[in-house]
Amino acid sequence: MRGKRKAILCLCIVAMAAAFAVMGRSRVNSFLAQKYEMQGIDVSHYQGDVDWNALREQGIDFAFIKATEGSGYTDPCFARNWREAQSTLPCVGAYHFFSFDSPAETQAELFIRTVKDLAGKLPPAVDVEYYGAWREHPPDQDKVREELLKLCRLLEEYYGAKPVIYTTYPVYFRYIRGEFDQYPLWIRNVYWPPGAELGARWTFWQYTDRAQLEGYQGAEKYIDRNVFRGGVKELGELMLPSGQEGTDSP
Repeated sequence: MRGKRKAILCLCIVAMAAAFAVMGRSRVNSFLAQKYEMQGIDVSHYQGDVDWNALREQGIDFAFIKATEGSGYTDPCFARNWREAQSTLPCVGAYHFFSFDSPAETQAELFIRTVKDLAGKLPPAVDVEYYGAWREHPPDQDKVREELLKLCRLLEEYYGAKPVIYTTYPVYFRYIRGEFDQYPLWIRNVYWPPGAELGARWTFWQYTDRAQLEGYQGAEKYIDRNVFRGGVKELGELMLPSGQEGTDSP
């Protein structure tokens, strides 16, 4: 009888933990994120056709749009999203999905060739996260840091601003922490807000990947929501000066 009660108690604890996790994804973060003035999203071809005016009417202030991945992939919706978002939102930026499988030089070339000018826009963002088999077998720490640093320096040299680094907690603690502290950090945590483990390090926070808004029709019904740690003035200071163009090819 005692063993049965213990088993039931364990099941209750597991159920409560699962419920808390679900609540963290769908409710707690969304509630806490509302205190931030600047609300944003990030999109890719998964959101399909995007009505940027509709998103703006729902309180979206900024967006990061996927441009490229690795050394040979360009998001098929980037050109349209980039053009239409600029005419609607006050702040837009483009991001590159970092590949562990190709050189930094060719990744930088693809991004610059695709995005071109970023005058008056947010700095380029580099998305660093595990994918495919790398989730189970993370790549070499030194090699990743070396290639990521090359990419960041090439983008900074061209655009005149340090790239924003987007990452998850596992990748942050393995590769980013202590090595890229001078770069603006865009952290993903869909369970709870960034806390003491990051201190004041973060600039953007992706607080949910399960938001649903009106204004897009694609294969993915959800959209990522983000906040900026600051107000209009601070976000404006982060943006590249208007009229500034890239300097030299990488």
